[in-house]
Amino acid sequence: MSTEQLDAIRSGYATTGAAMHLGAAVSGASTSPTAHPDVQVSLPLSVLNRHGLVAGATGTGKTKTLQLMAEQLSTAGVPVFLADMKGDLSGLGAPGAPSERTSQRAADVGQTWEAAGFPVEFFSLGGRGSGIPMRATITDFGPMLLSKVLGLNAIQTSSLGLVFHYADKRGLPLLDLKDLRAVVQHLTSDEGKADLKELGGLSSATAGVILRSLIAFSDQGADVFFGEPELDTADLLRTCEDGRGLISCLELPAVQDRPAMFSTFLMWLLADLFQDLPEVGDVDKPKLVFFFDEAHLLFDDASKEFVDQIEQTVRLIRSKGVGVFFVTQSPRDVPAGVLGQLGNRVQHALRAFTPEDEKALRATVKTFPKSEYDLGELLTSLGIGEAVVTVLSERGVPTPVAWTRMRAPQSLMAPMEEARMQEVIAASPLGPSTRRRWTGSPRTRSSPHASPVQARLPRAAPGRRHPRRIDLHHKAARSPSRSRRTPNPAVNGPGNVRTRACSSRSWRTR
Repeated sequence: MSTEQLDAIRSGYATTGAAMHLGAAVSGASTSPTAHPDVQVSLPLSVLNRHGLVAGATGTGKTKTLQLMAEQLSTAGVPVFLADMKGDLSGLGAPGAPSERTSQRAADVGQTWEAAGFPVEFFSLGGRGSGIPMRATITDFGPMLLSKVLGLNAIQTSSLGLVFHYADKRGLPLLDLKDLRAVVQHLTSDEGKADLKELGGLSSATAGVILRSLIAFSDQGADVFFGEPELDTADLLRTCEDGRGLISCLELPAVQDRPAMFSTFLMWLLADLFQDLPEVGDVDKPKLVFFFDEAHLLFDDASKEFVDQIEQTVRLIRSKGVGVFFVTQSPRDVPAGVLGQLGNRVQHALRAFTPEDEKALRATVKTFPKSEYDLGELLTSLGIGEAVVTVLSERGVPTPVAWTRMRAPQSLMAPMEEARMQEVIAASPLGPSTRRRWTGSPRTRSSPHASPVQARLPRAAPGRRHPRRIDLHHKAARSPSRSRRTPNPAVNGPGNVRTRACSSRSWRTR
């Protein structure tokens, strides 16, 4: 690498405002690279709502990069949401262990390394695994996302939308799978023939297919993902009294066999945030950064309409002050319409063992700005913890491509001890009494298997309404009975915004 290129990187990544420090520029041959601690590669916080991509083959350092970014965001007072696929990221809540390797990496990149733990809240999907249970009602989840999980085709998806429409007209709150099954069973019964005919576009055969899919889905244990208490997305937007942002970590090791379920649930979270947050435009730092790990699972076998909805949500949520980073193995895992909106790139090593891999490598190289690097060769020879980086500058201009040796995380680069993790979960202020509930439909049932919807179907008043579903990015205003605890969760400042005292895990309202 020439001196001119190093100078271009130095000036291209210079910042005047708050920034995330990723590492130091590297030069030389791939067999004997040299890091330049005086040439820092940084990512301005003001452009994080332009979204980003962290990609690379398995074992190249993506998880440690995600951990490093989460630490620095928390330190800067930015709340973070991330999904922990293998349990590795639970170590964010514990100080790291000093080692010779860590000390060497810190010296190489000009980092003052000090072991530190960060404020973490652990969640679990539907109570499967360790963490506060995270659930959604069927109504809020909506027909499009549910169809993605059930694997319905376009006609069946449209028909499921009619079922939601029917429940909406009849004032039937769809809280869990039992409620939705009760509505479909009614429509396919003799008593519901007249209602089915009114819907017009819903055939009894298609309704039967939907019902069988719901039964199979329930038999697979999906009931735990839906119901009450529903997640309040304001819980993801908290800061500590010391100013650090809270890291919300969704623990997924217990549901790794349900990739369509958890990837779609993450998309629901993003859509829910889009609906709830106010417009803020360009900000000095984001209100939340959302890391979408194993992003390819979301797009596998997705319909064009579903991808279009994701593309629109990602495009529009920028103005809400939310940054979204997709984490996956290859940029090709992300559809072009979404990939084109990701202004910040951290590309770890790629492998090219097959003709298909070679094709993917060439496609990846074409997505980077022109540089003096032979990216085709460099991307296959990067070491662990090294990446090719290009981000947006504070002016919104792409920075020079930089071969970067990443900094070392300060928290534990391993899972947190189970006993300590359970202590953190037990001390959490979140519980059933603080989560939002649908108060218009009593949860006392005549039997543990009965649905309140089923009891109301014969005599439901057509004028009664319940909160509408979200259509991925459009959701009607919530009913007053489901109002949130905080009037404006997006503002971490004066007002009824809950703030966490991280040392004692107590809470106060300021």
